[in-house]
Amino acid sequence: MIVVDIDVMLARRKMSVAEFAEAVGITPANVAVLKNGRAKAVRFTTLDAVCRVLDCQPGDVLRWVPDEEHAHVSAAP
Repeated sequence: MIVVDIDVMLARRKMSVAEFAEAVGITPANVAVLKNGRAKAVRFTTLDAVCRVLDCQPGDVLRWVPDEEHAHVSAAP
């Protein structure tokens, strides 16, 4: 499973979701979809904008977690 760590980068950059969404050119609702792991796909143009706005590499916001590890983490209180 791919995990999106946008919230970590937003905290490091001291940027709000609204500021980020406007700078990237997506809605705050779509930022929430990315942050909550409900996105099925991300366009390269969107990923490019995310990296440009956050001044980061794709690996700074995307990481792969084995499914069993994700299930275990999701089940934790």
